Amino acid sequence: MKLYFDPITVNCRKVIAGLDLIGASYDEERLDYFGGEHKLPAYTAINPNAELPALIDDDLVLWESNAILVYASEKQGNKEAYPDDPKVRADITRWLLWESSKWFPACYVYLVENVVKPILDGAPDEAVLAEHGPTFHAQASILENALSGREWLSDDHATIADIAVAAPMHLHAAQKLPLDDYPNIRAWMARVEALPGWQKSDPIPHIPPELLAKLA
Repeated sequence: MKLYFDPITVNCRKVIAGLDLIGASYDEERLDYFGGEHKLPAYTAINPNAELPALIDDDLVLWESNAILVYASEKQGNKEAYPDDPKVRADITRWLLWESSKWFPACYVYLVENVVKPILDGAPDEAVLAEHGPTFHAQASILENALSGREWLSDDHATIADIAVAAPMHLHAAQKLPLDDYPNIRAWMARVEALPGWQKSDPIPHIPPELLAKLA
């Protein structure tokens, strides 16, 4: 398998950490996201969405980060990361779909305003953040309630659901996600952050120092 990625992006971190949890090996093909390499014809021939990451495995060309996690789990035969029990799998699928359709956009506004804009010499738009707040809190309340009385989302151990749902929060401190009222999310996120694959996928070392300084 060959993974096309930039380790600084949300969905690339998701896949890198997820592949580690799965125990799947792969060859690396790094692209420069801020340099726009994901928009060049050589890459859009692989992923016409011009988004990272993408995976090639023989004749399979696969984009969408959650699909990559499911495929790698199946190929590796990892029944911990993606258990056989159909009810657990259905629950994992539910969280993968929720993450991509609801949770990612709920968190992404904070990433754009508080991380991406400062890196690009812009300033956060407080009006945008204030307007978006109710959307974030509506989704965060769903996750907070789902984590009540349990350590992980879909099983008694970490699965690809946990990696996927954690990914949009991966820079939550720099994103300034308003998590004060969500103790279950904070405790769960700390457990995710303790996973070896999550630690190895830390994007901070890959951000150029001159850009990182803008977030200080």
